[in-house]
Amino acid sequence: MRGTKGYEPRSSSSCAACKLLKRRCTPNCLFAPYFHSNECKKFAKVHKVFGASNVSKILIEVPEKQREDTVNSLAYEAEARLRDPVYGCIGAIALLQRKMMELQHDLDIAKDRLAHCRAIAATATATTTAAIPSIDTVTLPPFPEFSTSNDLSDIFCHGSSSQLSTRLETVDDFNQIPYIF
Repeated sequence: MRGTKGYEPRSSSSCAACKLLKRRCTPNCLFAPYFHSNECKKFAKVHKVFGASNVSKILIEVPEKQREDTVNSLAYEAEARLRDPVYGCIGAIALLQRKMMELQHDLDIAKDRLAHCRAIAATATATTTAAIPSIDTVTLPPFPEFSTSNDLSDIFCHGSSSQLSTRLETVDDFNQIPYIF
């Protein structure tokens, strides 16, 4: 039917609004810049909540520079309204505000605990600085000395404390401490 007068094939570049409303998309379509042909679900949600006529009225009233943001806001509000028909995006905002207050409360508690720990550390270092002559040295607990590998299982299985050394070693450099990895 190509020869039929007035018949124009549907363009594959029709906007999502014209596709959903099953109308021909004109070059000066109000919806085309904001609802591209691959965003049918986006327009379907906006249309279901607000209606195409109301959306077109809103877009006409809004300055062109703000239309993209307006469409994004309408899409977000429609999505929220479909998820929560009673509160819509206000419910999401209230939830985020409540979460923010909880996090602020947790942050205040953490700051108080940190200040308390710093105060304890400051008083502890003030009292122990006079008692400890040097902080650079570390005293290690007794370390067992093993004569052979056969004694290893005996020491750990039977708990023989006679094979443990009772001497205390002072280490001046942390490079002297062996790594067990």
